[in-house]
Amino acid sequence: MTKNNMKRTTFLSAGMAVAILTSCNSVKNQNTDTSTPAAATMEQPMPSNEDLVKKYMNTITAAELKEQLYIYAGDEMEGRMTGTPGQRKAVEFLKEKYIAMGVPGGAGNGEYLQAIPEEFFGKRKITSENVLAFIEGSEKPEEVLVVSAHLDHVGTRNGEVYNGADDDGSGTIALVEIAEAFQQAKKDGHGPKRSILFLHVTAEEIGLQGSQYYSENPVYPLANTIADLNVDMIGRIDPEREKKSNYVYLIGSDMLSQDLHDISETANKNSVNLDLDYTYNGKEDPNRFYYRSDHYNFAKNNVPVIFYFNGTHADYHKASDTPDKIEYDLYEQRAQLIFATAWELANADKRPALKAS
Repeated sequence: MTKNNMKRTTFLSAGMAVAILTSCNSVKNQNTDTSTPAAATMEQPMPSNEDLVKKYMNTITAAELKEQLYIYAGDEMEGRMTGTPGQRKAVEFLKEKYIAMGVPGGAGNGEYLQAIPEEFFGKRKITSENVLAFIEGSEKPEEVLVVSAHLDHVGTRNGEVYNGADDDGSGTIALVEIAEAFQQAKKDGHGPKRSILFLHVTAEEIGLQGSQYYSENPVYPLANTIADLNVDMIGRIDPEREKKSNYVYLIGSDMLSQDLHDISETANKNSVNLDLDYTYNGKEDPNRFYYRSDHYNFAKNNVPVIFYFNGTHADYHKASDTPDKIEYDLYEQRAQLIFATAWELANADKRPALKAS
């Protein structure tokens, strides 16, 4: 090789090295570009309905239920007898919970309380209130699912507070936790298609009067009410079921609507898979449980209902019905079941059809 060729070769080699270095830097800059690649901008697939149900039902925990129930069924509430200062403390507790969650009032104009006048109670010289919280549906807001529980108990007797932890502190706090789960889902962009009314009724212990008042003065037309899921005593175990305690009694699910019953069964199988016990599911049941809680004031107006119930026990309507006796893991599962059933009803393509009369 001659000297001139060597110079040219050296020049070319240097030029190629610069080109290669420039190319490498360009590739490096492309690899470290902070702009989002086109593939990453594609929307992630929507989670399945079953995944969403499990995600939000699992926000209902035994620990939170226990924490709230110890307050609600504590001595400071004075047994929550209708028309007493203790019952009004319970009302304020519930109202403040919904305000803190950001769940609007459902009694009209954003208010939480449906006042019941003295004349409604007849000879009892009292007034009282139902508490209503409302999550509006995204697609069918005019159709309303009611989830109910009674906020009252029997007060004090001979200076002793009847706390009513199971009856019906358990149902009341379940509603609060179920509402919180739905509200979180709505914040995440997965709100219910139908509206949900969380209805805490008063005066159940003196004759289902709070739910009667609501049914006679409904804030949302009963014709648009697709169902009532009523929760009354879900924290304990019936002595008859001690050996197989993974259960809950269901009453009324198939009386007015086979669709409601079928949705309930499917929701259970896809979520907590409790033993759904229909022992008391009948109008001829000698205990008459179908007639003894607030769902009945909806059922008699042709609104399909499910009554969730653990059965009675030795502490029923006694001062010994206290929060320390609640079976919190089982309580959690039952509350999760009600959430899962409410989710399916609120998001179904069609409302539950009534049976032919």
